[in-house]
Amino acid sequence: MSQHRFHRDAAVAAPARIAFIQSCWHRDIVDQARTSFLRRIEQEGYAAETVECFEVPGAFEIPLRALLLAKSGRYDAIVAAGFVVDGGIYRHEFVAASVIDALMRVQLDTEVPVLSLVLTPQQFHEHDTHRTFFRDHFVIKGEEAARACAATLVATRRLKDSTGREGRPAEAGRGAAR
Repeated sequence: MSQHRFHRDAAVAAPARIAFIQSCWHRDIVDQARTSFLRRIEQEGYAAETVECFEVPGAFEIPLRALLLAKSGRYDAIVAAGFVVDGGIYRHEFVAASVIDALMRVQLDTEVPVLSLVLTPQQFHEHDTHRTFFRDHFVIKGEEAARACAATLVATRRLKDSTGREGRPAEAGRGAAR
């Protein structure tokens, strides 16, 4: 008996491979996203072993890892998780925008869906109230990302199945006289 569980939608014919990349900065907070993602993706019908987890030092390193994983051809989707906060040295909005822009470019250039759990709060202070709030928030975001990932995998599989490799409808352009 196969250890793979399939998504309840018949459009997914084979187990999808998912890469989950997370930054290690504020690991105790970002870990919550990974844990809840893994729990929820199984509830969506994907076996835990179909998700491979990777760590990078910080959020700025996520896009390169995403690009390399997407180019490997091994993954049907990539999920990126990180927490970009104001460190007082540079504006965290710059880092967050750079990461998100690069993740979008990876997705568009490789045609591998990339889902972002890279979050940046307006304010974050190293005290229990903020740490607890964001740990809880990352649990919710991990679940949301799993649902979005499952839906994206189904939609992408359907689209790829209904079009030729060139992105045209499967029947269009084949043998047609011009």
